[in-house]
Amino acid sequence: MIRKLTKHDDEIVMSFLGDEPSINLFIIGDLEAFGYETDFQELWGEFTNTGELKAVLLRFHQSFIPYAKGSFDIEKFGEIMKSYSPKPILSGKQEIVEQFESLLEIAPGRKQVTYFAECRTDYNLDTPQLPIQIARITDVDQIMELRSTIDEFSLNDSTRKMLIQAMETKTGRTYYLEESGKFIACASTTAENTMSAMIVGVCTHKNFRQRGLATEILQKMVKDVLNEGKILCLFYDNPAAGRIYKRLGFQDIGMWTMYR
Repeated sequence: MIRKLTKHDDEIVMSFLGDEPSINLFIIGDLEAFGYETDFQELWGEFTNTGELKAVLLRFHQSFIPYAKGSFDIEKFGEIMKSYSPKPILSGKQEIVEQFESLLEIAPGRKQVTYFAECRTDYNLDTPQLPIQIARITDVDQIMELRSTIDEFSLNDSTRKMLIQAMETKTGRTYYLEESGKFIACASTTAENTMSAMIVGVCTHKNFRQRGLATEILQKMVKDVLNEGKILCLFYDNPAAGRIYKRLGFQDIGMWTMYR
C-alpha cells in the first residue's frame, strides 16, 4: 500500500530514514525544515502487508528523491512523479533511482553519477593550527567573490540567496581563512539537520594553493560538526579530491545519481 504521509507518521519516517542518515540527508533536512503539509513538498510511503514502512518518495517542488530498503513499487512511484512533470528532476542512491530509467522520459546526457562519502569519526584529524573563522551574513559577498574565481564552480542568481538562507536558518555554515582582509580559502555545509550535514563549496584561491589551507578548514569543520553528534557527508567525482577526503576519515558509502 502506498499513501501520502503526514506529521503523524514522523516518528516512523525518521526511524526508517535514520538507518542511513547521510544518504537520506536531503529528505530528513527538508522534512525538518518544511514538514509534511506544504504546497511544494510531499512525502509518500509504501508499507508492507504487516504495516512496516519499506519505501518513501519525497517531492520538493519538481524534484524527487526515492529511498527504499529492498524491493518497492517502482511503477506506482513513477506514476506519482509523472503526474507532476513528464521529465521530473530525480536524484538518490544509484541502485534505487536507476530503476526508474525505463519509466521516465530522461533525456541522454542529463545523468550525473558521483561518489558519496561520509565521516563518522575524527580519529584521522589533526588540531588545526591556523586562525579559521566562521562566516557571518555580512561575509557572504566575500564568499561569493572567492567562489567566482574557481573554474569548477557554477554560480547563479540564487547562490547568494541560498547562502544567506542557510545561515539564517542554521542549515548551513561557512568556515574560512583570510589574508589582508580577503577570503583565500573556505568550505561550507548545507542541508544540515539533526542527524547529518553535507560539505560543499571547498575552495582555495589559485594564488594560495598547495599550502593545505582547505584541509585545515575541513579538519576544523568536521571536528565541530561531529562534536554536535552529526555525520558529515559529501559528493565527489575527482579521484584526487577523494584521496584527500579519505585521509581525513571519509569513507565511500555508495554512488549518488542525479537526472536533471
